[in-house]
Amino acid sequence: MNTVNEIIENTATLLIEKYNLSTRFINTILEEYKLDCCEEVINQKLSNKDKLIILLNHRGSLFFSGSNVHIIDLRIKIIEKWSNTIIDEEFNKDSKTNGKTRTHKIRVLAEKNWHKGKGWASRFIELSGFDHYYAGFHNDNRKEDFEDILPYKKLPVLKDFQMGLKNRLIETLKQQGDKAKCLISLPTGGGKTRVAVEAFIEWLQPRFSESKYLIWIAQSEELCEQAINCISQVWSAREFTDILRINRFFGTHNVCFDDLSEGGVIVCTINKLYLAIKERTEEATYIIDNCGAIIIDEAHRAITMMYDTLYSYAQERRGKDLFPICGLTATPGRTSDTERLTDFFKYKLFTPDLGTQFETNPLKYFRDKGYLAQPVFSTRTTGYSIDIPDNYSSPEEIEIYFQKVQNKKLSESKDRNRKIINELLNIRKGTSTLVYACTIDHANFLSAIMNYYGRKSVAITSKTDNALRYRFIEKFRNKEIDFIFNHSVLTTGFDAPKTENIVICRPIFSDVLYEQIVGRGLRGVEFGGTPSCEIIDFCDNISRMGDQQSYIRYKDFWSQS
Repeated sequence: MNTVNEIIENTATLLIEKYNLSTRFINTILEEYKLDCCEEVINQKLSNKDKLIILLNHRGSLFFSGSNVHIIDLRIKIIEKWSNTIIDEEFNKDSKTNGKTRTHKIRVLAEKNWHKGKGWASRFIELSGFDHYYAGFHNDNRKEDFEDILPYKKLPVLKDFQMGLKNRLIETLKQQGDKAKCLISLPTGGGKTRVAVEAFIEWLQPRFSESKYLIWIAQSEELCEQAINCISQVWSAREFTDILRINRFFGTHNVCFDDLSEGGVIVCTINKLYLAIKERTEEATYIIDNCGAIIIDEAHRAITMMYDTLYSYAQERRGKDLFPICGLTATPGRTSDTERLTDFFKYKLFTPDLGTQFETNPLKYFRDKGYLAQPVFSTRTTGYSIDIPDNYSSPEEIEIYFQKVQNKKLSESKDRNRKIINELLNIRKGTSTLVYACTIDHANFLSAIMNYYGRKSVAITSKTDNALRYRFIEKFRNKEIDFIFNHSVLTTGFDAPKTENIVICRPIFSDVLYEQIVGRGLRGVEFGGTPSCEIIDFCDNISRMGDQQSYIRYKDFWSQS
């Protein structure tokens, strides 16, 4: 069986030698997929075959699929090389009219609906002499002759310090009133989410059948998804016979009152829950009335008016004793409002019982013990300047501005991309590198260029099918792929502990998102990871933002070594 690289090489050769694709036509397709800047980015003249190899890497199995004018023209050029007999046979399968010209028949065949992996797509590929890979892979609601079943993954056994925290938390959950409040503090990467989920799932599991809810409150959609992923993994790893329903209540996701009789988990942001409580919706009332426990992630932020409203409403509905409330934080001492925080949780603070060295410098202790990898941070200046309009002021507004406008412009900068490619080529072959691109197109573009240079790369985006994503990640873990390029899909729930390099090619204004991205590479050897991880951050000149913002917000993590 040919490798993907061999398939691409053979296909490019066939398109040149048999189907005689012209330079002009190839350049047109490159322009269609925003790859016409390749020569400028890599700073060398490309042959037609080289250009096709880049295109084939970029489009993958979808190279011949689609209905835009250039793809139709591509299929016409290929069908023109078929014999008259084959063209007549294929045309007559669907048409009862005779006497049409050869040109008409070719046009009709080229414009036939292309369904990935199905009849006409497979037939076209077979008759044209291409590998069946280019017929694509279809996915509909009908049962297939086969199914891809993702393997069960056993979760790592909790470390002694994690088990100790879990047991202390379970004992707290058995209490009532203020005695059932606590705060868990662990350094980033220490597994505080896993510890909390393990304890709450174990304690609440028999209560789910009584339609009780675990309310998990996070500060952002990214953290909500991270919690959902962890809860799903822990539940699936247990021998429970019941299905657990996890409800999303953040961003554009809502809960419906008619679906709230099952019990389970509500994962929400505080602002979403606060608005529902403020409006006294029936969903909010039902959730609070049937709450079994609350976990507040990033608990050092749980001192706002919105949390006061939640607490007051819960007491109004449930009385003084309420239900267990647990806060999770990596940094309980950073906030200037420590007194309010301790009052909320009655300062039953749980930290690992690991001695004075841990208490003096938790991060250094965790690194010295191999729980965390040592981050080796460096920045690369792109020279690209960005002026942010005055009407965008807060980090959240600026993030939206970049998503709507600037990220696309950054992804299309030839000079910037040239610097990124050159930096990636300097990374030693055989090391595992995660690259965070500006856009989906940017991830695909960078992956195609690196493959052209012989560096095994894939792009994983929101459009990548789950089974294919799983296979890519497995190859990455097994060192069969050097680079995974992605855009905002591998920030949480991504398990490749031996990631040796993180390359950030996009501006990030969310400290939570930045921490999650960097965290993909900070698994220490005791957790199956690496001694160190290099983080390379490409920095632009952004007006009104000062120094490299992601590094500045995260500087405590780098400096405590």
